[in-house]
Amino acid sequence: MTRRPRRLLITTAAAAATAALLLAGCGDDGDAKANEEIAGADTGSEGSSASPTASATESVERPMINLPSDLTYTFDWPKTGDGDKDAVLNDGQQFIKAVDIAIAEQDPLNKAYRFYSEGAAAAGTQDFIQEFVEYKDRITGKKHYYDAKVQVNDDGTAGLVYCEDQNKAYNKSLKNGKMAVTPESKDNYVLYNSRLRVNKEGIWVTETLTSQRGSAVFQP
Repeated sequence: MTRRPRRLLITTAAAAATAALLLAGCGDDGDAKANEEIAGADTGSEGSSASPTASATESVERPMINLPSDLTYTFDWPKTGDGDKDAVLNDGQQFIKAVDIAIAEQDPLNKAYRFYSEGAAAAGTQDFIQEFVEYKDRITGKKHYYDAKVQVNDDGTAGLVYCEDQNKAYNKSLKNGKMAVTPESKDNYVLYNSRLRVNKEGIWVTETLTSQRGSAVFQP
């Protein structure tokens, strides 16, 4: 499990929003209920008018994210067939990887995560990365993400909820190369709840992010 002594996870929005999501839980088939509780899903309704044209998005030069070879991901996020929802899932995935490359490069101001986040989420991410820099650690192993639920609103905002299994992900010391291997535990299952906004380039940037660790409802 990857954790820091003080800040375990980025937490930048009201905890009540995440607490409400626990009622749905990861692995639950009640997508309608989950969407009602997603942060940012209470304004507007689903609609294809939320984001700029695909051609505008394709013309944007995205930052390169070249992660260490010993850090791998599994995203069990199948395409929905909805262009906006799939764009939210893709940019949410890129934000996750961008945070890890900033940690690997020991750069709290890395341009990749700042490309995919703004506001409170960006500020919380910077603090999170800074702790890895202070301890001279990075993340290694395997990270598994699943049970993503998306709500896209016609005002250009979206809510994204997903789960992470950290049982095979560990901290690795940059000073001696040793991994801090921890036993499998329910604390290694994490629920994330984020609010995103599509910018003028058509990128879905994460604005707020909350997390909850350790409840049995997160386990697949």
